[in-house]
Amino acid sequence: MSAGYHDVHLQEHPARRAVWQVLADHLSPWVPTGAHVVEIGAGHCQWINAVRAQRRVAVDSWPGMAEFAAPGVETCVMDASRDLRTLTGPFDVALASNCLEHFEPDTVAAVIADVHAILRPGGRFLIVQPNFRYAFRHYFDDYTHRAIFTDVSLPNLLRSRGFRIDVVRPRFLPYSMRDVKGSVPAWLVRAYLASPWKPRAGQMLVVATRA
Repeated sequence: MSAGYHDVHLQEHPARRAVWQVLADHLSPWVPTGAHVVEIGAGHCQWINAVRAQRRVAVDSWPGMAEFAAPGVETCVMDASRDLRTLTGPFDVALASNCLEHFEPDTVAAVIADVHAILRPGGRFLIVQPNFRYAFRHYFDDYTHRAIFTDVSLPNLLRSRGFRIDVVRPRFLPYSMRDVKGSVPAWLVRAYLASPWKPRAGQMLVVATRA
């Protein structure tokens, strides 16, 4: 992703760091502390920075990513649509947040196949992703969105590339934090995750295992 995109649409938001700390804790049952973890499309590195793991690797095409990586996080500036298999693996867990929709549909299938290749057997793929079913009104406010996925189509694509689906939460998080002013209390994030009522939800969670 270009520097211009991060300047215009995806500026670094301090509140996201606190939110991702809570999310990383919430998702930690799928990320063993001794794991080797790679995040694809790491951007400002909020997720991978918050993960507790033996090895953490952040991948993005944006060179500015390295400025945001925490100590101990390896950064790899590369095109994930073609270079993932050059990473030194295998990995126990792959992460992707708001990443796959930026590729053309055919490219997404190839990226998922590459993730399958760099994961060890039994390795997990955790995806936090806009769900078009609930986010259609604002989906293309991001001018770089190319592929459309729902809580049905994305799991089916993963199955077609050799993954088993463990968890699908169609309404996991609000679609965007762009309108958030100031900080977000950790207790509020935990309450949202625990609540069956999900106001403004537009992000889904999919957890898949390499079969």
